[in-house]
Amino acid sequence: MGIYGALATAVSGLRAQSFALENISGNIANSQTTGYKRIETTFVDLIPDAPVKSQVPGAVIAQSRSTNNDKGDVISSSVDTYMALNGSGFFVVEEKVGQNDGTAVFGGASYYTRRGDFDVDKEGYLVNGAGYYLKGLPIDAATGNISGSVPQVIKLSNAFLPAQPTNRLDYQLNLPQLPKNAGYDSALPGSELLDPADYMALPADVPATATGGINTFAGADVPNTIFANGQTLSFTVGGVTRTYGFDDTGAAVAGADVTFDTDLAPNDTLTGLLASIEADLQALGGDFASATVGLNGGAMEVTLGANTTDSLTIGGTGGPASAGFAAGPFNPIDQSYLNQVAAINADDSDDFLSNSIAGGAITVFAENGSPVNVQLRWAKVASEVNGGVDRWNLFYLEDGNASGTDPMWRNAGTDYEFNAAGSLDPNIPSITIPNLQVNGIDIGEVTIQHNTGGVTQFANANGTAKVTQLSQNGYAAGEFISVTINDAGRVVASYTNGQQIELAAVVVANFNSPNSLKRMDGGLFAATSESGEAILDNGSGIIGGSLESSNTDISEEFTKLIVTQQAYAAGTRIVSTSNDMLQEALNMVR
Repeated sequence: MGIYGALATAVSGLRAQSFALENISGNIANSQTTGYKRIETTFVDLIPDAPVKSQVPGAVIAQSRSTNNDKGDVISSSVDTYMALNGSGFFVVEEKVGQNDGTAVFGGASYYTRRGDFDVDKEGYLVNGAGYYLKGLPIDAATGNISGSVPQVIKLSNAFLPAQPTNRLDYQLNLPQLPKNAGYDSALPGSELLDPADYMALPADVPATATGGINTFAGADVPNTIFANGQTLSFTVGGVTRTYGFDDTGAAVAGADVTFDTDLAPNDTLTGLLASIEADLQALGGDFASATVGLNGGAMEVTLGANTTDSLTIGGTGGPASAGFAAGPFNPIDQSYLNQVAAINADDSDDFLSNSIAGGAITVFAENGSPVNVQLRWAKVASEVNGGVDRWNLFYLEDGNASGTDPMWRNAGTDYEFNAAGSLDPNIPSITIPNLQVNGIDIGEVTIQHNTGGVTQFANANGTAKVTQLSQNGYAAGEFISVTINDAGRVVASYTNGQQIELAAVVVANFNSPNSLKRMDGGLFAATSESGEAILDNGSGIIGGSLESSNTDISEEFTKLIVTQQAYAAGTRIVSTSNDMLQEALNMVR
C-alpha cells in the first residue's frame, strides 16, 4: 500500500470520525426532543484485495445505526391527551397538506412516530408538537365496538351529547326472610304480610240460602238432597279452573274434571263429600295448596290459605226443590288477586307503606332527558310459615301526587317465590315493565335485570332489604367538556352530564425491523422495504397522560465525543507522518 495508501487510509478515518461527530452533535442537540431516537455510528473496514500475507488493514467508512427500538424514559404529564408507548410500536399519523373551504386536507399517506404530545386543535383534530395528525379507528356509539379496520384521522366534536332514555335497570338485592315493617308484630303470626285483598274490591259473596224448606246445610245431609243430578261446581284461582260434577249414578258430567256419585259419596254425607273436594283442590298445588272446604253457619265455605277474610260462601236459589245450589256451571271464585294486587290507591298508601319495606330509589331518564325519580318497595304477600310459599311483589311509585282512589303505587307484575334455601324458584333473571310511567312522565319499556342469583331471601336481623346493585343506562343531554386518552388507547370525551363516551381507538403500528424505518423531520418515520409493512393493533402499550423522552444519554454522548476527538487527532498524526515520509523520499533525489 505504501505511503500514499497510509495517507488515504488516514483521510478515510478522519472522514469517518467527522461523520461520527455529526451524529453525536445531532444526538446532543435533540436530547430534549420528545420521542427522539438517537443515531449510533458504526465503522466498517475496507480491506484491499491481496494475498493473505500481503493484506493490510485498509480504509474505513462510517454508517448510521438507528435505535428506534430503544425506549426513552416515560414521564408523567398533566395534559390528558399526551401519550407514551411502553412497547416498540409507533403512533400512526398523517400529514396535513392544505385547506379547502376552511376544512383540513390530508395527504392520505400514513407515517409513524413515537412523539405523543398530541393536543386538540381548533378544528377538533389531535395534532402533535411536530404538526402531524393522529389516526385511529372510530367506535360505534351504540355498541361500543370498534367500527372498521382502516385508520383515519381522529376528529372530535364538541356537539351536545343527545339524551339516552332509560331502558334497563340493573337491580340486585337480598330480601329479609322476615320483613320487620311498621305493621309487623312478633305476637301476631303473619302480621308482616301484605294482604292484597285489603287493597281492592272483592267479589260479593253468594248468599247462603236454600229452597224447598232446606235453610241450612248440615254435615249429615245426604249429598243427593243438596246437589241436583248433572249439576256442576267450578273453582277458578290464579287462572286454574277445577270443575266438579254430581250425578246419581256416577256417570261423567259434561265439562267436569271429577264426577261424584251423590248416592255413594264418601261416608254418604255432605261432610265427607266436601272433604273429598278439599283433598282434590289441595292436590292441585299452587294457589290451591292450602285450600279448605267446609261448612260455616250452614253455608258452604271455601278458603285459600290464611286469607280467611276472603272465604267464599256458596248457596243459591232457582234450583230443584231439594237443591241448595243454582243449576251450573258457574264460577264462584275468581281470586287472582290472592296472587297480586295491580295497584295501591292513594287512600291506602299509608297502610301499604306499613306493610312493605323500602327497596331503594333511582333516577331514570325519559326520551327528552327529563330526570324521573323511581321509588321501589317490596311487599311479602305469602309465606311458608302461614301455609303457602314465600312470595314477594315489587311495587314502584307511579304517581306521588295521586289522591283518593287514584293509583299511587303500581305492581311490577311478577311473583318472586323463594325456596327454603333462599333462592328464587323458578329463577327470574329479568322482568319487563311494558310502559313505565312516573308522575305523568312516560319512560317506556324498561327491563329490570337481576341476572342469575341477583335476588335472594336470606335471614336479616334488621328485617330490611339490602340493595347490592341499583343502576340504569340512561342519561340527560350533556355538553362537551374535555377529552382524554386512557391506558387502553381509547379517546374518551367527557360531558357535563357525567357521561364519558369512547369516540375512537388509537392504533399502534409495529414493524418486524423498526430500525430499518426511514427517518424524516419532526420525529417521523416512513416504512421501507427493509422495515416491512406496518402491523396494526388496537392501542396496546399506550400510557395515557405521559410522554416519552429522548433516548439520548448526555453522559454517554460526551464519552463518545472524547473518544471521537482523540481518534480524529490520531488520524491527523498519520497524515503528518505520511507527509514527512513523503518529504524525506523527495529529498533523496537531491
